[in-house]
Amino acid sequence: MAAPASSAGFGGMSSDNAKGLALAVSSSAFIGASFIVKKMGLRRAADSGVRAGYGGYSYLVEPLWWIGMISMIVGEIANFAAYAFAPAILVTPLGALSIIISAALAHSILQEKLHTFGILGCALCVVGSITIALHAPQERDIDSVKEVWDLATEPAFLSYAAIVVVAALVLIYFVVPQHGQTNIMVYIGVCSLLGSLTVMSVKALGIALKLTFSGVNQLYYPQTWAFALIVATCVSTQINYLNKALDTFNTAVVSPIYYVMFTSLTIIASVIMFKDWDRQNPTQIVTEMCGFVTILSGTFLLHKTKDMNDSTGPTLSTRRPKHASQNAFAIEILPLKYQDVADDETLPLSLPKADNRYLMEDLPLRYKDLNMA
Repeated sequence: MAAPASSAGFGGMSSDNAKGLALAVSSSAFIGASFIVKKMGLRRAADSGVRAGYGGYSYLVEPLWWIGMISMIVGEIANFAAYAFAPAILVTPLGALSIIISAALAHSILQEKLHTFGILGCALCVVGSITIALHAPQERDIDSVKEVWDLATEPAFLSYAAIVVVAALVLIYFVVPQHGQTNIMVYIGVCSLLGSLTVMSVKALGIALKLTFSGVNQLYYPQTWAFALIVATCVSTQINYLNKALDTFNTAVVSPIYYVMFTSLTIIASVIMFKDWDRQNPTQIVTEMCGFVTILSGTFLLHKTKDMNDSTGPTLSTRRPKHASQNAFAIEILPLKYQDVADDETLPLSLPKADNRYLMEDLPLRYKDLNMA
């Protein structure tokens, strides 16, 4: 029995796609806020126990962490429902909204500075996501969860799933102990790899529940419960390593990187399993790839922003006086042998960089005479 065709909504969008869009947007709002609330809970828990980044679980008794967890669950439920109505290539990129929300809240609440280039990076992520969403393929008609199982057990997707599982196990057992605390890509890599399998299973469950509520019971199929088991296993692992990432690294960086990796792998999984690109022309596919490049550019800017914020100061080869102006010229004109003397002097803070005479007039007389000689 075929599923009923969706009626057209506003702007030519089907009613199912419109529902999926609304659910995905609300999901991003809840999930974006949950990153911040959970980070606040992790900080409080770290004051009274072992930090999550070092294997501690004291956050489990912290109410604030549970509020963030509930917010994330609500967002994931909305996201779960969205996948039942719209294709993954439409739903997943809308997670970019959670980047904007979490980055803005981290800047204002957690005092995690977001550089101007970080804001530009967030904007690029959103533009790329919108580009992908506008050229997303139509959802294929599926009449039973058994059809999804048949798609999941084809050689191409089985190969992808095997690669993902092996890569995740290698990261967990060999890379995390050595580099988990220093490389942000390790924890997020585990979450993103398993996340792509989670989304495919969530979509299968969403389709099963949607068909069940419409009168075609799918709960007696063992495939439905197999997908449910995959979801439970992958989600529990993702939560554990996402907590480690949030506790160890800057939230404004964790959120967008996780989004980009998760979105990229999910779309790849969807293309392999549901053969989305088989129903698109080359122009649409190239446009979607341009969207990917735009998102990756935004992530690069966010990475550079983190490096700038984490800078500890000038290199050993450049010695600046304690109270020196930020104007580089003020440092260059002082002879090296007098820099120690200048440590106790306060140089003017508003000197023009291009004109030497303003600086020379304000320097102590002994420095000016030495430089005039």
